[in-house]
Amino acid sequence: MHWERLVRRRTAAADAIAVLLAVGTAYIVRFDTPAVYDLGDMEIGELYALLSIGLFIGWLVALRMADARDLKLLGAGPQEYARVSNATLAFFGVVAVVAYLVKYDLARGYVAIALPLGIVLLSLERFILRRILVREREQGRHLSTALVVGGRDTVAHLIGELRRNPQAGFDVVAACVPGADAASDEDIDGIPVVGSVPNAADFAGRNAIDAIVVTGSDLVTPPVLKRIAWDLEPYGTDLVLAPALTDVAGPRIHTRPVVGVPLLHVEAPGYSGPQHVLKRVFDVVGASLLVVLFLVPLLLTAIAIKATSRGPAFFRQERIGVGGKPFTVLKFRSMVVNAESHLEDVLGEGNIGVFYKPKNDPRVTRVGRFIRRYSIDELPQLFNVLSGSMSLVGPRPQVRIEVEQYDDEVGRRLLVKPGVTGLWQVSGRNNLTLEESVRLDLYYVENWSMAGDLMILLRTLRAVVGRDGAY
Repeated sequence: MHWERLVRRRTAAADAIAVLLAVGTAYIVRFDTPAVYDLGDMEIGELYALLSIGLFIGWLVALRMADARDLKLLGAGPQEYARVSNATLAFFGVVAVVAYLVKYDLARGYVAIALPLGIVLLSLERFILRRILVREREQGRHLSTALVVGGRDTVAHLIGELRRNPQAGFDVVAACVPGADAASDEDIDGIPVVGSVPNAADFAGRNAIDAIVVTGSDLVTPPVLKRIAWDLEPYGTDLVLAPALTDVAGPRIHTRPVVGVPLLHVEAPGYSGPQHVLKRVFDVVGASLLVVLFLVPLLLTAIAIKATSRGPAFFRQERIGVGGKPFTVLKFRSMVVNAESHLEDVLGEGNIGVFYKPKNDPRVTRVGRFIRRYSIDELPQLFNVLSGSMSLVGPRPQVRIEVEQYDDEVGRRLLVKPGVTGLWQVSGRNNLTLEESVRLDLYYVENWSMAGDLMILLRTLRAVVGRDGAY
């Protein structure tokens, strides 16, 4: 496919620039003065210039040999960054061994600059390229055509997930389900059904489908799956297996092949222990630094609210925290006094209890509209973090009337502390449907990690600046 060559070449060019900058910077910083040593007719600076060229070429070869530009890795997941870093560390390990064997004293300052700088630059350019690729895929470009195979219900679920996540890189164009007739007009969620399961490989080959994605069905047995794989060999079509397990992040999944059967081990989510002690320390330190950083904006906002509308500068409301325990959330007041008593007038009779923010709420003050747009109204929640009732990152804090409507599944939101920000904040905020908001909160609860929290905090900055879903 033309787009695959384009993406690979773009990635290769970016890798070359990152490696060149790393090696060039190490050379300039380490050997920016005239050499005082020489090796025969060659000064040490000239020798390291040649060595830098060799490192540049060898580094790129190492990335190529590690298959760091595999299209299956580009666009999503941490494996792309891990493969780039591992290839770099392995390459410098080989360089160190070779230098030891030939008894050459490689300048430690040179390596100390080139190695970490290279990993940082490679990770940064891969992050930028990932954002570009995701945006292109959201626009319907650089997608692999896919035929989904499985039971009707699981096929429908998978089609919905792939539509919601274009970064996966699949454009579902057809489906094969048990007992289907190719001549019928059946479709699943707008995707035409082109035959039964045994017809999948033949259809994919005749129509140049890029990948067959197989999901669960009683009729998709191991022999059937093996036959599909064999039938696909002449066409070069990828075979992708989608297990029924969903909303589980990669770090909790471990694959172990046993006598040709790949077993997926899924670790239970942890809601206590050393990691949560670390999270609490991070919350206290992070919230303290942010309070100091935003002290002046906090004071100016409080003054502006008091000066432009009657009532207190802060708004206090009961929310439900971890374990169903109530706490008082602290925010800057962005509405008129007694705004809650007029809630039914805004939402309409009978709609109270459904979390919803109208875009043009008449109860919002002029200053309130500005501080909501940039999420300044939520800054006082940093004091909730310091008190221990909230975390910097977590599910959206809910009011009691919403919690009373929870079933057992949604109630899992209460297994961790609510957050000042979270996946809902960086994924559209008030533009999300109730179902999407719940799904993101539950995904966070099940798959929390410190690395994930750091990524959410970085994405929050972009979401706040971009004002996505803020009103």
